[in-house]
Parts: sequence; C-alpha cells; structure tokens
Amino acid sequence: MTDLAHIRNFSIVAHIDHGKSTLADRLIQETKTVADRDMKEQLLDSMDIERERGITIKAQTVRLEYEADNGEQYVLNLIDTPGHVDFAYEVSRSMRAVEGSLLVVDSTQGVEAQTLANVYQAIDADHEIVPVLNKIDLPASDCERVAEQIEDVIGIDASGAIQVSAKTGVGIHEVLEAIVTHLPAPTGTLDAPLKAMLVDSWYDPYLGVVVLVRIMDGKLRKGDRIRMMQTGAIYPVDRVGVFRPGMMPVDELGPGEIGFITASIKQVRDTKVGDTITTEKKGCEAPLPGFHPSVPVVFCGLFPVDSNEFEDLRDAIEKLALNDASFSHEMETSAALGFGFRCGFLGLLHLEVIRDRLEREYDIDLITTAPSVVYQIHMKDGTLRELHNPADMPDPSHIETIEEPRIKATILVPDDYLGDVLKLCQDRRGIQLDLTYAGSRAMVVYDLPLNEVVFDFYDRLKSVTKGYASFDYQLTGYRADNLVKMQILVNEEPVDALSIMVHRDRAETRGRAMVEKLKDLIPRHMFKIPIQAAIGGKVIARETLSALRKDVTAKCYGGDATRKKKLLEKQKAGKKKMRQFGKVDIPQEAFISALKMDS
Repeated sequence: MTDLAHIRNFSIVAHIDHGKSTLADRLIQETKTVADRDMKEQLLDSMDIERERGITIKAQTVRLEYEADNGEQYVLNLIDTPGHVDFAYEVSRSMRAVEGSLLVVDSTQGVEAQTLANVYQAIDADHEIVPVLNKIDLPASDCERVAEQIEDVIGIDASGAIQVSAKTGVGIHEVLEAIVTHLPAPTGTLDAPLKAMLVDSWYDPYLGVVVLVRIMDGKLRKGDRIRMMQTGAIYPVDRVGVFRPGMMPVDELGPGEIGFITASIKQVRDTKVGDTITTEKKGCEAPLPGFHPSVPVVFCGLFPVDSNEFEDLRDAIEKLALNDASFSHEMETSAALGFGFRCGFLGLLHLEVIRDRLEREYDIDLITTAPSVVYQIHMKDGTLRELHNPADMPDPSHIETIEEPRIKATILVPDDYLGDVLKLCQDRRGIQLDLTYAGSRAMVVYDLPLNEVVFDFYDRLKSVTKGYASFDYQLTGYRADNLVKMQILVNEEPVDALSIMVHRDRAETRGRAMVEKLKDLIPRHMFKIPIQAAIGGKVIARETLSALRKDVTAKCYGGDATRKKKLLEKQKAGKKKMRQFGKVDIPQEAFISALKMDS
C-alpha cells in the first residue's frame, strides 16, 4: 500500500484530436510501465472502433510508477478521458475519482468548444489544473498566442504552461514533474471504515463483472465481504488489482488508490455507477454523493433485418448496456419492421458507435429508424405525457401544447465563416444569445431546438466551415412551439415508421422532399400508387407512382376500334379493383434512405 503523500490521481482533458491519448502513451513509456516491445500507438484505446475512428469512447485507467527528481517514488493514477460531446458523461465520472487534470491544448489550433466544456467539468470537481501546450513540433505552433487565449477564454493562469510534443516526446519529463509538484495528494484515513466509489463497471467474459473503484477511506483486500449501499447487495471479493494497462493483482488497495475488484457479480446492472462500496460489517455511515444519472436526449428504434435475430439482438443490447451506463433501451414493435428496441443515446455519435458495436461485435444486421427526441405533451385534462415515438402521438384535439427540448449551443468559428454559421443556426429556428471574440475567432452562443440538431446539424456545420468550427451543447429545458406530426401515406395507408414531428412552418418543404424521395425508392406495381404527406386529415404534398402496364391490345390486328376499347376498359376496371385490395411492398432500403433524408 502506498503512502498518501506519494499518490497523485489525475485525468487528461482536451478537445477531440488535441493529443490526449498520445500524451498518455508517452507518459506510459517515460515511466517504463510497458516494455518498449509491447508499446503501440494509442495503447489505452482498446476497442477496434476507437482505433478505427481515432477517438476515445471509454475512459481508461492506468497506474504509473515514477521516481521524481527529488529521489522520492510516486504512484500516478492516470484516467484518459474522451473528448467528444456525446461522451461527456464518461468525463464527468472520471473527474470525480481524481484530484487534478492536465489540460491539453493544441498549440496550433488553440482553445476549442470541447476544451471549454471539459475544463468547466474539471473546475466543477474542484480540480487543480496544469495547462499543457501540445504539438510544438509543428511549424504552425504558436504557444504565446494560445497561452493568452487560455487566460482570456477560460480564465486560468497559463504563464507556466508546459510546452510538449507528445509525438516526439519533448517535455514529457517536465509534465511528470509538474504532476508531482503542482497536483494535490489525495486525502483519506486508513483506519476508518471502507468507503469506495464505484467509478465504472464492465463485463469480462472470463472474470464476470469487473468494477473500477476509487478508495476514499479504509482498505479493501481479497476475501472481504462488501456491500453496495444503493442496492444493499453483498459480495465476497475474489480479486483485487490495478491496471498497468493489463490487470495486475495486488494484496490490498488503500486510501487514494484506484484499482479494480471482481466479486462474482452476475449482472452489471447490480453495480450502479456512482454507488458507494463499504464492508458488510462495520461499514461507513453515509454514502458518497454519487453522480447525476445521465439523461438520454436522442431516441431511435433498432430492428434486426432478419426477424429471427431478435433474441440475439436482445442479448447483445443487454451486454452493451452493462458496459455503458448512459445507454437506455426498451422493447417496441412496428407494423413495418417487426420486433425491436427503442433506444436512448446521449447524441448522434453515441448512436453510431453503439450501432457499429452491435453490428461488429455481435454480427447482427440492423435497421435504424429516424432519430427523434423526447417531446412533452400537455393534455387538456392537465396531465403531462412524454412522447418518444411520433407514431404514438395522442389525438390532437386533446392536446393543449407540445413542448420540445432546447439546447444552448456554443460554437467557436474563424471569422471568415461566421456568416454561414449564423445563417445555418437561423435556418434551424435558433435564437442568438451571445457573440464574442477570442482573438480572430468568434464564439457564438445559440438557443436551438434539439430536434433540428440531431439530424445532420453537425455535418452541415463542418461543411459550411470547412471543418474549422467546433461545437458543444447542453440541454436547457423545454419550450412550447407550433409542432405537428407529419404522416406519410402510401396507397392511403399510413406508414408508422416514417412519421416524424416537424414545425408547422417547415412541414410542407419537409413533406415534399420526403414524398419525392419515396417515389424514386418504391418499386412500381401493377396499379398506380399515391404517396402523400399529411398533417391530420390534410394532405400537404403528393406524388403518384405510375402503374406498370401490360399491353392487352397486342393480339388485336386491325378490325373495329371498339374491340381495343373494350379490352382497355376491362384492364382499367381490373386495375381499379387491384388498387383497392393490392398491398404495396416497401423495401427495407426505402425506409433507410427516406429516413437519412437531408433537409
């Protein structure tokens, strides 16, 4: 067990691509935690999808041992956090387990939106912050300008910011010295009853549920019987260990240390993130404050392409949900798509990552319905309903108001593209709250409806600014607006999977675009098919898919014109009858393409 004064717990926070994971690699290498032959790029990004997309999704922990210049031996516990807005929940959890943060800023790019969001989380958690300017090996690096920007925009002293190049390894020793000298040691009492925070948990096929813990007081050793304070469940501890990045067993964990335990826990849902772990007998009195549960903001349906794979999908989703506390799911059925799940996510990247993991790790082909947000419906009888799926909307005559979620979006953008960004936000029904400058970059704050953002706002923002803008948002609450449910009717039958909520002013353009797209996607039948977009009983857009026609007059050679007429009349009557009883088959691809619609 390590003496408290010689422990430092810290996380690395930064915007996407500012070099967090590469800096973590260099720290691991400098402290010789991993042999050089086992070193690889982004060592802590263990999932295939993380390595492929070049992003961090799960926060990862590693224990480093470092001999400082003063000759003392220190234990450094590092948590490498994601930078993306959709995984902010991972960041906030990691912050609660450590006392300090390295703030990494790219010395060529400067402060970005996510830098701000993550630093504010660190400040909320009372962290000591050490600024690090990365990528000084690049010719475009300008440390003085970026240090000034950190002071202006964030308001923390950056005069002593450490200049490093995580790629070449320059300045890494100075970072380790700064961690030891500037960051505070953890506090805790060895003789007090055990009090440990459950930071994360995941499912390992060999060990069962692995629990990441931060010990606050007391000590935890193999064979102890522990109690989860939220659920009251009791387990015997099978093994105790630390991550160097591989699992390494230790005899015991003391105050201030971060490590893992396994305790023959069958289900991860028994380990609630933020729970307090104590001993069965003589446990601590009061639990730790815990974390706010994450609130999913984007919902969509996940259905298997082959309905026989439904059970496999259920198992896969349950296993993923074990590992990801911010992902919620419940069963649903759809006339068009069969059995599936209605799932909640923290954002669109989160949705894509979960979908990719399901398809890749569990080998299931999926159909994803249009992403939607949760609306609050105030009924005339005074009750409040939550609407997750537009198909379940109650009768409009019973509705008083419909409220939609709003967000406060912060966009940092170079001056040249400011006009395009303002236009994009106005087009999405945004209300401008603030516009300030930090050097040559504008910081725009907008109040936007979330449902305008979940479709393709981020892609559009990147394309109008050539990738230079950065974007971050938080939910601010609900507000009533003139919202309606738009249905798509094919051959006068409503198609549930295609109904969406839209603002009344936008309904016509949205409906027209959708029916035009469906006209190209639905194959022609023997009878003509009307494709309509409607609000309630009022049709706002229509396209007609013409019928395939068999030439019934081919066998008439000459003779009286009435013979041909008679055959054509007969065919017309047949088509009319067919249209009454005919069933239109809409292929799966048509659903997917119609929902990927670009506004």
